[in-house]
Amino acid sequence: MDRDIEADARVEDVFTGLADPTRRRILELLAQKGMGTATSLAAELPVTRQAVVKHLAVLNRAGLVRGEAVGREVRFRVESEPLAAAARWMNLRAAEWDRRLAVIKEIAEAPEDESDVR
Repeated sequence: MDRDIEADARVEDVFTGLADPTRRRILELLAQKGMGTATSLAAELPVTRQAVVKHLAVLNRAGLVRGEAVGREVRFRVESEPLAAAARWMNLRAAEWDRRLAVIKEIAEAPEDESDVR
């Protein structure tokens, strides 16, 4: 797979992970607490433990969380690199648009050449 396509796919996974407000809240809780289980997260959310497990699976596929088995529990923590990669992707897109808009502004503000006006 081409590196750009692979990077775009990873960014798309991050955006998919972040698209749901419950998943964003799960990330916030994990960031605050450092680690959490599906049970501990469900205790703080208006959804069932099973729903939290499904949300954690989406976040895990996106690389936004990593689970670690500790006895019978799986403890999850936030993985920041995918968020950083998505931020870099957005910054590149923003820089491209800034360059395009600067060119448009330059063209719009350029004085008209009187020889062009008839």
